[in-house]
Amino acid sequence: MFAIFLTPDYAPFAVAFAIMVGVGLIEAIGLGFGQIDVHADLDGHGGGGAVLDWLGLGSGLPILIWLTALLGCFTLAGVALQQVATALLGAPLHWGIASAGALALGGGANVFVAGGLARIMPGYESTAISTADLIMRRGIVLEGAARRGHPARAKVIDQYKQAHYVMVEPHDDDAVIAQGETALLVRKEGNVFFVLPDGHPTLRSV
Repeated sequence: MFAIFLTPDYAPFAVAFAIMVGVGLIEAIGLGFGQIDVHADLDGHGGGGAVLDWLGLGSGLPILIWLTALLGCFTLAGVALQQVATALLGAPLHWGIASAGALALGGGANVFVAGGLARIMPGYESTAISTADLIMRRGIVLEGAARRGHPARAKVIDQYKQAHYVMVEPHDDDAVIAQGETALLVRKEGNVFFVLPDGHPTLRSV
């Protein structure tokens, strides 16, 4: 049975299965990438959001769990499609045709799978937030120094004690926020947050 995964017609599904196992292991050991906010930059872009909702990502699951489910649905749909084709036609479909069919079937199935997982994992659903919700929270600069036009990477903890990694620049043009300093996120433009360092005069009473 497993020998068929080594044939070209089953290769996309073998690769998807291997990736699924790898992603599942990453999520299992808790590296934290599952909290990526994929909707943050899709506000106002109805086409991108519609595609993600069709694939089941609108369920609120962390992205790695959603991706594992999608890869599993794709693999199962592809193997089933090739088995049916072999039974009816005497040979499996070309891998390209089978992949397209498996993506359509697996993507549709993943809407229900992701929805079911979201219902039995309420903790994930409740802690998924938009990066815009991080405004007025403090972050610590992790790498380099943040200057205007030269953002630095910072770590911010949300109200659910989840860590988010964002790019920050000082709110004031001439300010520099060094590595290890904390600052308050006050506004967001695109993917960059603008911050006031804790030593800023306006924050002395905050």
